Amino acid sequence: MRTAMAATTLHRATLANRLTPRRFRFRVFSSISDGGVEARRQLVLYSKPGCCLCDGLKEKLNVAFSLAGPHSLHSVDLQVRDITTNPEWEHKYQYEIPVLARVLPDGTEEVLPRLSPRLGVELIQKKISTAFDQ
Repeated sequence: MRTAMAATTLHRATLANRLTPRRFRFRVFSSISDGGVEARRQLVLYSKPGCCLCDGLKEKLNVAFSLAGPHSLHSVDLQVRDITTNPEWEHKYQYEIPVLARVLPDGTEEVLPRLSPRLGVELIQKKISTAFDQ
């Protein structure tokens, strides 16, 4: 009886962990340096709370940033911006979120083509990596 109860409790805890939103790991932007150190590439995700497309993309980005391989995003810093905290962002992106933009060396942003919610993690990783290689 105790074993069955322990198994049920473990199953509920595991299920709760799967259903609980995961915290997205943010990286701090590095400063650009002339000292031979490679400057970090910067990516911005514009989103808002309660947006299921945004949440889905955040989950996929979290996995894509952890993958290694030829299209690794380990040298990319991601910043998630809540458009509801800035009237300019909200006006600009309210009907477009989630929006990904890469930060150019001069500090301006270039909006990347919209990623389909059906894309797999590896393809998202490749598309982002390719956008920085252009």
